[in-house]
Amino acid sequence: HFKYPLAGGETYEYVEKDEEGNITLRETRDYISIATTRPETMLGDGAVAVHPDDERYRPIVGKLCEIPVGPKEHRRLIPIITDEYPDPDFGSGAVKITGAHDFNDYGVAQRNKIPMYRLMDTRGAMRSDGAPYDVEAAKAQAIIDGAEMTINEIDQINIVPDDLRGLDRYEARKHVIDQITAEGLAVMVPADHPEVAWMKGQAPEWNPLGRAVVRPLEEGTEGPAELPMVESKKIMQPFGDRSKVVIEPMLTDQWFVDAKTLAAPALKAVQDGETNFVPGNWDKTYYNWLNDIQPWCISRQLWWGHQIPVWYDEEGNEYCAESEEHAVAMAGGKALTRDEDVLDTWFSSALWPFSTLGWPNKTPELERYYKTDVLITGFDIIFFWVARMMMQGIHFMKEVPFHTVYINSIVVDKNGKKMSKSLGNVLDPLELIGQYGADATRFALASQEVQGRRTLRMSDQAAEGGQRFATKLWNAARFAEMNGCARVEGFDPATTRHTLNRWIATETGRCIAEVTKALEDYRFNDASGGVYRFVWNTFCDWYLELAKPIFNGDDEAAKTETRATAAWAIDEILKVLHPFMPFLTEELWERLGDEGVKADGLLMLSAWPSPKVSDEAAAGEINWLVDLISEIRSVRAEMNIPAGAKVQLVIVGGNEQTQARVATHESAIQRLARAEAISIADAAPAGSAQIIVGEATICIPLAGVIDHGAEKARLEKDAGKLDAEISKIEKKLNNPKFVEKAPQDVVDGEKEKVVEAKAKLEKIQIALGRLAEIS
Repeated sequence: HFKYPLAGGETYEYVEKDEEGNITLRETRDYISIATTRPETMLGDGAVAVHPDDERYRPIVGKLCEIPVGPKEHRRLIPIITDEYPDPDFGSGAVKITGAHDFNDYGVAQRNKIPMYRLMDTRGAMRSDGAPYDVEAAKAQAIIDGAEMTINEIDQINIVPDDLRGLDRYEARKHVIDQITAEGLAVMVPADHPEVAWMKGQAPEWNPLGRAVVRPLEEGTEGPAELPMVESKKIMQPFGDRSKVVIEPMLTDQWFVDAKTLAAPALKAVQDGETNFVPGNWDKTYYNWLNDIQPWCISRQLWWGHQIPVWYDEEGNEYCAESEEHAVAMAGGKALTRDEDVLDTWFSSALWPFSTLGWPNKTPELERYYKTDVLITGFDIIFFWVARMMMQGIHFMKEVPFHTVYINSIVVDKNGKKMSKSLGNVLDPLELIGQYGADATRFALASQEVQGRRTLRMSDQAAEGGQRFATKLWNAARFAEMNGCARVEGFDPATTRHTLNRWIATETGRCIAEVTKALEDYRFNDASGGVYRFVWNTFCDWYLELAKPIFNGDDEAAKTETRATAAWAIDEILKVLHPFMPFLTEELWERLGDEGVKADGLLMLSAWPSPKVSDEAAAGEINWLVDLISEIRSVRAEMNIPAGAKVQLVIVGGNEQTQARVATHESAIQRLARAEAISIADAAPAGSAQIIVGEATICIPLAGVIDHGAEKARLEKDAGKLDAEISKIEKKLNNPKFVEKAPQDVVDGEKEKVVEAKAKLEKIQIALGRLAEIS
């Protein structure tokens, strides 16, 4: 905290009040107090600002105060102004305004026409150019006295005192503090003041990075009665992501775009529904950015990028042209120098929807592909990229660049944490692709992309799951090929007669409809989940399994039809799966033509499929069979029936349709449910496990199959362990200290554990219930 003396020794009555309006301090002052974390920037102050409602400083608003650093005889006087920016409740409520070196101060300076003086060079050293300090300070004082100068003329003024020129900013900071303190213009407080308790009775020193450090008092010594008012606060300046050093805001010459003008039609396009966000709530983020948009700085001091197409002659005149030859012609043959800056990468990226299609030439590609359909991107670049593409697209093409913006999730690690090298949790996509394959990695991401969810948890396990799915499909295609399934030209699944084939044709149509609708609604996890369930469960686990007897049988007509149907179904699968697994599906698409009809071009260019068959009778019959076998398998698992043990099945209460279905599919039921005999009865045999399928009760006599007593004891023991585990985890989760202090991934892990344990316990309780019924 430093004192800025009032010009001419003027004084005023300074009064502080508490929240009830009671006076807590009244004194006569000849200064105004300000606080700063960057004392070296005081040299470039253009004013001191206070809030217009701050009564403490009302008597001195409009007065001049002196910057308390530099040669005494040449110190500048600056005005005390009012602005909404200062917070009366923060610090002293007075803020020094250094417009050239602080973003907030820049806004205040702009609003109040305060001159902005550049103090540093691009390496963070105090400026060493220009005339001696006394000459430059006189120029700056003339501005306060009413002299008019241009921005460029003000920028040329170097008001760094001669003894500080060329010093690193942190070294200059120490000199400024020492000079102010030596002159008695540092605000002093009693050593026991709460704001300086962190100093432990000892005045601070300044390290090479300009930070205050305190050396402990030697034992037996006493510190000073008063200490300079130095608060322990975090610096508000940003740090470089890579360099980790403080970034110094500084006024420099740059190129800007009038973003407000460009933003108006881009705002209207979304408001009018020409472009829509999915999910729809993200349009608010878009509006917030564009409604408060500032001029866009598009020049960058980098080596790589699109160089700004502007040339200068020796007089500083600017020539913006498509080429150097064009610029020279515009300049009448004068020697020109090109601007060394490059364009902001987002400016270049904003041109992507049309510049990649041959613009500004009117190419067939531009005509065909602009505007495009859907942009898929992350929420973190809605402003940086989406809004800029909208602005540029509408400005240059007079049409929005896309009709939909889908905001996808941001990929995090399996515990929900942002990936970073320091945490060691980065998953390199190239490594995942190398280990599991590009298709497996893509499918893993798509299957977890839930619309509206901000994060997507990626892991090796997810990619491995995608790889297993790819292997499942590959093996299914090989199985079909080994059994003579080949593409048949002109095959129409609607002409099939076998119930199993009409069922798979119907289920294939349902899968196509489900995936199509999910993709149209941008529900990528539902789309990938739909094709996954169909391929893994319906086609591989049931259709191919139920088709094996046909492939191995003697009915040539059924065999021929089933082979053609299986090949057709695989083709349809490849089409709906192609967006998720393009490489595998394209390969299989080509291979299926090795034995049958060749593929008609690339899969990528084939028509999207549509449902071809809807046979509810066939679907009802085979789905009944699937349900029956699934229920029997569940009972076998729940009752711990040995895998090799064959069971009896007794059908009770089955109508003619059920009895006919049992007769038709008896061999499949016996093979897939491991049943040795199926009979019809009027009542359930004693000691049977019972399940309901349709209108019938299916009984599984368990006498001699399992030991009821031993099985009951085993289940009760497992239930007891799970009860104890659930109780232990819930006790931990009900402890506020654990939830508050434990890492989020640990808390989430415990929650998952208790859900899994409860699911296991529920299954055991069902099994115990069955045993009780049997007993």
